[in-house]
Amino acid sequence: MTPPDPRYLATAIEIVTRAGAIQRARFGSDVRVDKKGTIDLVTEVDVEVERMCRTLLGQRFPDHDILAEEMGGAPTAGRSHRWVFDPLDGTTNFAHGVPIFCASLALEIDGEAVVGAVFDPNRQELFTAERGVGAWLNGAPIRVSSTAEMIDALLVTGFPYDVHTTLDEVIGLFSAFVAKARAIRRLGSAAIDMCWVAAGRMDGFWEQRLQPWDTRAAALLVQEAGGTVTGLDGGVWDPEGGHLLASNGPLHAAMCEVVRQFRDRRPNKTV
Repeated sequence: MTPPDPRYLATAIEIVTRAGAIQRARFGSDVRVDKKGTIDLVTEVDVEVERMCRTLLGQRFPDHDILAEEMGGAPTAGRSHRWVFDPLDGTTNFAHGVPIFCASLALEIDGEAVVGAVFDPNRQELFTAERGVGAWLNGAPIRVSSTAEMIDALLVTGFPYDVHTTLDEVIGLFSAFVAKARAIRRLGSAAIDMCWVAAGRMDGFWEQRLQPWDTRAAALLVQEAGGTVTGLDGGVWDPEGGHLLASNGPLHAAMCEVVRQFRDRRPNKTV
């Protein structure tokens, strides 16, 4: 396939690194924190970063759509390009002074992600990907791990914001993976989780009730680093579908089997 216009990745990098500078400058300061739900937080930094992104994209690509976490974005009829942005993935970490958060930006053309950038300002790690070209960390190519057995796998996951009302489902599936894997981590940023799968630090990731801005850029990174991304059921991944399983590839069937067995033990319920 034809590589994407180089302006797209350059713009994505510019925005996520600007976002990281804002995040680092405000981290640990007296930042206003509001609630969107019982445990779903938003800070004034989320909003400030999103406004910066929308301003720059509006100036540079006025005929492109934007979907972002805090201000949404309805599609415009006839437009083929859409930017998908998470201004602060890991807001709860940020609000509590935990240095695990990032900014994540992807560009879709006709519904397919073609570029993605995720910037972790605390480790100064810039993850980038282009469809059909590759994935990189600070400019160096990255590749998923070669781990082939679940007992040797280090997995990572996150809990949805409705965890208080879905404990049996969420913790039950977590326990099912604990019983099979070497270890599981819970970092609090889906984008960083998936970037670490792409970089070979983690072997697999799963999560439920996700939004497109949580996953669009990082899923491309996993794919371009040689990994596999599907729905939890092993079917074709739908970015709007809310559930995702990403792995290094060799572990994918085994991870899907853990989900299937757990689902089969829960008649009339979904995972």
